[in-house]
Amino acid sequence: MDDINLHYRFLNWRRRIREIREVRAVRYRERFKKIQRNGDILRYQGNSDEVGCYVAPRPVSKGNCYFEVTIIDTGVRGMIAVGLVPQHYTLDHQPGWLPQSVAYHADDGKLYNGNTVGQQFGPKCNRGDRIGCGIYIDPLNEGQITVFFTKNGKEVGNVEVARPAEGLYPALGMHSLGEEVQLDLHAQWRKEEEDGMMIVDSHEDDWGRLHDVTVTGTLLEYVGKGKSIVDVGLAQARWPLNTHCHYYELEIVNAGEKCYIALGLARRDYPKNRHPGWSRGSIAYHADDGKMFHGSGVGDPFGPRCVEGDLMGCGIMFPRDYNQDSGDDMEDWELDMQPKHSQVQNDLYANNEEDEEDGEESEGRKVTVFFTRNGTIVGRREVALPLGGFYPTVGMMSTGEKVRVELHPLSG
Repeated sequence: MDDINLHYRFLNWRRRIREIREVRAVRYRERFKKIQRNGDILRYQGNSDEVGCYVAPRPVSKGNCYFEVTIIDTGVRGMIAVGLVPQHYTLDHQPGWLPQSVAYHADDGKLYNGNTVGQQFGPKCNRGDRIGCGIYIDPLNEGQITVFFTKNGKEVGNVEVARPAEGLYPALGMHSLGEEVQLDLHAQWRKEEEDGMMIVDSHEDDWGRLHDVTVTGTLLEYVGKGKSIVDVGLAQARWPLNTHCHYYELEIVNAGEKCYIALGLARRDYPKNRHPGWSRGSIAYHADDGKMFHGSGVGDPFGPRCVEGDLMGCGIMFPRDYNQDSGDDMEDWELDMQPKHSQVQNDLYANNEEDEEDGEESEGRKVTVFFTRNGTIVGRREVALPLGGFYPTVGMMSTGEKVRVELHPLSG
């Protein structure tokens, strides 16, 4: 009898766990309508007569109290709204139009607080602007919550609203053709004690050098002339790859006119107007022709070309004895493949046996640099590590190019 009771208790426990998981799956599910989502990029998909609305899967809270939206394209009318809504908000209405919702609208700079008629609140927002929304929590007033809005990291204003029992959820509205934004649900912010000024994590501190490239969150955009080979836009990370952080990735968000996008590694003092791979102390995989460039303006056939939506990755396989303090950080990547000196070892091109001259890098410690495309290793090359290390370096050279870079991806 005890065994039977134990068996039924086990079945009830397993059913209860399943029910809890099902409830959580429904509760923490993002909702959107007339909007296309590709990673953190959201695009309007309606006909301008219909509202597109996105509601995040989790409400704002004390631990996650702020988010940001970067306007990539204002489209025809720039009718973009950023705010907070109840969990089951109707998706065919802009945030702020219905009760218990509040939003800052980019096209007119007005605040909509549960009403289709807005109040003058702040400046209008255009392409490249960052609109932020967050909350101040007053423990002495549980029924109310203060919602504040920012533009490009500076607070525009705030409003006190009632807090629904289920909480308030980050929301985004769009309402005209061509509108496109980047959503960051985990943006960081804090107040400086001295002047109370808002500080927002825009990821600019991740980059040591920027030339003809702007940074918005993790998005890099080329802003150079794009007329000749000297019009290179360069972004170089502040820190070199090491045994703890040995890999990084970029996603081609917009290929621009020519997709002259290069992902690679370079020495710290690399020329700012030279594509990665073109000059000494650098190596890179170029998206437009699929070639690898290693300290030369002439590339070797290496892998497939990369287009909009592709993920390109670059990393280093350090020798096992490179840093005794780091242990075996690289064992997962080392496998059983040990390339010959300066030889391209390519998974996709079999007949690629030409050796490259050592040049001025022959005295450095040898490491193996590898490149990936959409999570698959394309090829490897053994190179000399420059003094000071290899820094993640991204190059762009044609109008309209945009990439999203993750310097610390979970994979790799």
